[in-house]
This record gives sequence, C-alpha cells and structure tokens, in this order.
Amino acid sequence: MLIPVLLFIVGLLCLIKGGDWFVDGATGIARRFHVPELLIGATVVSIGTTLPEVMVSTTSALTGHGEIAYGNAIGSVICNAALIAAITIAVRPGKVDPKSLRTPVAFFFVAAAFYAGVAYTTGSFTRPVGLILLAMFVAYIVCNVLAMKNTPAPEEEEQAEEGSFAKELGLLVLGAALIAVGADLLVDNGTLIAQALGVPESVIALTFVALGTSLPELVTAITSLAKGHGALSLGNVIGANVFNLVLVSGVSVTLAPFSIPQNSTIAGMNASLVMDIPVMFAVMLLLTLPALIKGKLSRPQGIALLCIYAAFCAVQFSI
Repeated sequence: MLIPVLLFIVGLLCLIKGGDWFVDGATGIARRFHVPELLIGATVVSIGTTLPEVMVSTTSALTGHGEIAYGNAIGSVICNAALIAAITIAVRPGKVDPKSLRTPVAFFFVAAAFYAGVAYTTGSFTRPVGLILLAMFVAYIVCNVLAMKNTPAPEEEEQAEEGSFAKELGLLVLGAALIAVGADLLVDNGTLIAQALGVPESVIALTFVALGTSLPELVTAITSLAKGHGALSLGNVIGANVFNLVLVSGVSVTLAPFSIPQNSTIAGMNASLVMDIPVMFAVMLLLTLPALIKGKLSRPQGIALLCIYAAFCAVQFSI
C-alpha cells in the first residue's frame, strides 16, 4: 500500500512540474511569435493547464477505467470552480470584465447541457459524442482567435525576459513528457489505492485525481493572485472548465467510449446523475452569474463555493 501511495504522489508532482514547464514553454514560443497575451491565456495556458486531465482521462479510458475518465472531467470542473476559483475570490475579490467572460461561459453551458443530455438520456458516451465534443473545442478555439486576432501584443512584451527558442521548445517537450508519466502513475496507483480501500474508482476520480490534475490551475491562480490579477485567474479557470468537457472528455470518449459508472447510488439512483452533474452546474452558475450580471466578485461568493466543495467531498466519501 505504501508504494502505490508514494507513486501516486510522484505522479502528482510530475503533473505539477510538467504542467508548469509546458505552460512556460508554450507561452514563451507564443510570445516569440507576437501572439497577444489575451489569446495566450484563453488558449495556450488553458490547454496547458488542462493537459493533465487530458492525459489522465485518456489513459484511464484506454486501460478500461472509464469511471476515472468520466469522474475526472466532472470532478475537475467542480474542483476548479468551487475550490481554485473560490480561493481566489475569497482572498481577493474584485471587478471583472463581463465581456471577456461571455464566450467561455456560453461555450461551457452549451457543452455542459449536451454532456448532461447524453448522460441522462443514454448513460453511454459513444464515439460520435466524442467527435461532437471535439468539434465544440475547435469552434471555441476559432471563436477566441477571431475575437482576439486584432488585439495587438503589448510592446512591453518585447522587453520581457527572453530565452532561446531551443530552451522554450525543450520545456514544451519535457513538460508534455512529465505530464504523460505523471498521468500514468496517477491512474495506475489511484486505481490500486481505491481497490485497497474499497472506495469506488469514480469517487477517487471525483476527488483526489480531480484535485491532482487541477493543480496546474491552482498554481496559475495563486500566481495570478500574488500579482494582483484575480480576473485573469477566473478567466483561466472558466477556460479550463470548457476544455475539461469538450477536450478532455472529447479525446477520451473518441478513443475509448465508456458508460456512466453505476457503482455509487443515492436513494437508489445513480449518484452521478443525482449529485455530480447538478453540483457541476450549481457551482458554475454561482461562479459566473455575479461576474456577468454585476461585473464583480464577492468574498461571500467564494466562501459559499468552498462550503459546497467541502460538502461535496464529504458526501462522496459517505456513499
């Protein structure tokens, strides 16, 4: 039992460092080619911080652990909104630009409605469903590019610390490799730990694995908070949540279709349909509505989200 736990931790550390290097390398290359900072944050950084979820879910689906692939996507959305963004809001609430959030928020809820519709009507995620989700991902990227292509890159970016192209490319490759290794360790040993403790894989995926793969978003949030850019952190979290549904789920479902896990129930009904999906919608609504309507975030909002996340985890381990 000790060895799987240690390897699980090593996997988490690989994901954290890999995600960090990937983002640094991708951002450096993007800036080298004068891609606007907003576009970098909305696409490159969000994709980079979502890579752990992509690797974990894809590895899980391909090795026959659909419960982890399914739970990781939903769990990461909940973790990003109710823990990571919530910490940022609770510590330093502030104003946000509603216009910059409209596209990612709209895409998220369209994708979430489609995802939930499939879950409630068929209970099975087939390859065509995965292809539709990937099409949504492409559409989201295209919308971001079209919206920001005329935004000039700040001149001060030219004066930013410059590294060699080889170093940036090396960070990109090493980061991707570490993410792949970390994802493999996380899935294999997370499964062993779940089996040893008698805890369903779906619960492990919704809590520990989801938190582990969301650590790059947490690092980004803390860094943004320290620099006084709470709104940037919020944008990255929402963008990452879009990717969790359309990219993470899209890739894993397309490569290895799976069904909703049936091993946890609440009042005789599938726990995922009764709690997981509704909580996903609830925390995203609580996170985004005040920002869209009032253009600001409040400390009580962050505290409420943290309370929901604590209750969600407690219920997961009690069923």
